[in-house]
Amino acid sequence: MAVFSVIKKSALEGAERIDAEYYQPSYLEIERVLKNTGLRAQLLRDLIKRPVVTGTTPKIREALGDGSDIKFIKTDSLREGQIVFDNADVLPVKQSRKNSEPQSGDILVTIIGATYEIVGRAAKVFAEDPKMNINQNVVLVRPSDEILSGYLETFLRSKFGRHQLWQQSRQTEQVNLNCREVELIRVPVLSKSFQQDINELVEEAHSLLLQSEMIYSDAEKKLLQELGVKESDFEEELSYVVDVSEVSERTDAEYFQPKYSKLVEKLRAKGSKKLGELISIKKGIEPGAEAYQDEGKLFIRVSSLSKFGVQSVDQKYLSNELYQKLYTDFQPQVGEILLTKDATPGIAYVVTEAVEGIISGGILRLKLKTNIDTEYLALCLNSLVGQMQVERDAGGSVIKHWRPDQVKNIEIPFLPKETQQKIGDLVQKSHAARKKSKELLEQAKHHIEELIEKGT
Repeated sequence: MAVFSVIKKSALEGAERIDAEYYQPSYLEIERVLKNTGLRAQLLRDLIKRPVVTGTTPKIREALGDGSDIKFIKTDSLREGQIVFDNADVLPVKQSRKNSEPQSGDILVTIIGATYEIVGRAAKVFAEDPKMNINQNVVLVRPSDEILSGYLETFLRSKFGRHQLWQQSRQTEQVNLNCREVELIRVPVLSKSFQQDINELVEEAHSLLLQSEMIYSDAEKKLLQELGVKESDFEEELSYVVDVSEVSERTDAEYFQPKYSKLVEKLRAKGSKKLGELISIKKGIEPGAEAYQDEGKLFIRVSSLSKFGVQSVDQKYLSNELYQKLYTDFQPQVGEILLTKDATPGIAYVVTEAVEGIISGGILRLKLKTNIDTEYLALCLNSLVGQMQVERDAGGSVIKHWRPDQVKNIEIPFLPKETQQKIGDLVQKSHAARKKSKELLEQAKHHIEELIEKGT
């Protein structure tokens, strides 16, 4: 059935937008709801301390690595209600632009991307966050004293905020907004007590996220303590000698850095086993970019996998028909570990809930075939223990590839079962705190949507 809107010519007089897409019925309905006088909706430009700004990408981006570098926030660093710093690029602090330097209480919003899921992601900046700056695909919103930042961020993440941002965008091949268009979003200024309730949920969610990261870090530290190793044990050496008999497939000097053999020696002294002894491997599939869709069944790619789960980052989907053909061989099962082998190899995540989706060719499914704690094994892969071995095997090229035969040959410390369990329990607690954090952010969003729909 066709969906269309009828707009009076008089309503278009003086309008800057006359494209039909801008006047879709769903957008007009949101506009009608937000114009309810009980909601006291105002334009965002009237609720901010200064005009919305965006950043730039400086020509010189080579990090100094001396502790003075800052995080460089791009589209892929912004998730729903969260700024992800783990894999963010860095900039030398002298390249930071003061005008686009976020402060505590600011809100960052993505304005350029290919899909609805990418454009309009919003996250609040907290006092604990590292020093950062933003690129041209992200805008900085600095709320006035009239509106609480946690409430405003949550509104922007709600359907009423996201739909307006999408409506304002120019939907060409690369969807984009500009700063002035972001300022045209209508925001209901609800009671201060309600705003405070939402703000507290956002604060609690952030606290749980920090707690999750701390617990995961504690699990990594406990693993290294049990192994009697620390990162400073594995400094790179400027010169070293390698026997010609050791040179086979790899001839690059980096592969033979003594730090790698030191690690393996320490692991073997603790009774390590080859990963291939502990698991069986199944590889994913590449159906081709022409099979990608904007909705359907999940197609889990390397870019959407983290050690904390499947992330909504430029997520792609497959048709139900293709899914039906592939799911028997390529759908991950609860209890398996998903492990990336290409691009950013060595990211491991234990599947804890049923997934309706297919993994890409850059991801491996690891299924246990011996008695080892699954979360403990995934942590070993994500920690210094696994990452140094990935670095050794997959280094030496611009686009990194970690072959399945190399994956099978990495050393995994086989600590006593009780120790594995304690470490695995910490990882589970970390995941539980992160899950609760996401639930609180969703709860805050639904509270706003429900109140707006009631019109009070």
